[in-house]
Amino acid sequence: MNPEADKFIHEAKQWQAEFKKLRDILLDTEMTEEYKWGKPCYTINGGNVALIHGFKDYCAILFHKGVLLKDPENILIQQTENVQSARQLRFSNLQEIEQMEAAIKAYVENAIEVEKSGQEVEYKETSEFSMPDEFVHALEENPELQEAFEALTPGRQRGYLLHFSGAKQSKTRTSRIEKCIPKIFEGKGLNDR
Repeated sequence: MNPEADKFIHEAKQWQAEFKKLRDILLDTEMTEEYKWGKPCYTINGGNVALIHGFKDYCAILFHKGVLLKDPENILIQQTENVQSARQLRFSNLQEIEQMEAAIKAYVENAIEVEKSGQEVEYKETSEFSMPDEFVHALEENPELQEAFEALTPGRQRGYLLHFSGAKQSKTRTSRIEKCIPKIFEGKGLNDR
């Protein structure tokens, strides 16, 4: 048991009983408990398999390579349309976890098998993400911006494209683009400091 994960669970204001039960299920495997991204994370040979996290309306086990798992119960959830790899098992109370315990264990074992097999998720190329017209126009108007954007890592490029595309109105997309231009020139990603 990882002391930081222990502290996370004991200090949880919501989902404490649910976190304890999910933790017991995950620790009843060969996985190692670590603490990553501010959450209890479960690994095999250093490879991330699952983590426990909570939100306002649900707590969940997130499987890092969930897209590769078998889903006979049809219960894996893609958190948002932009999440390519991870999938969640969501729970709204302790009783639900207890009722689903056998299924949860089967999904966890499948996730362990996937990690041990060395399977990798095939991610979409950055060119497959839609680029808002406002950003296309900004790149056409400023070749230096285009060069700076192309010099970013694919993950940073995707982060910006998703951020820009997430705005419903053109003026909001334009505003987001203008605010991000200095960071793009610095070679930084959306959330880099």
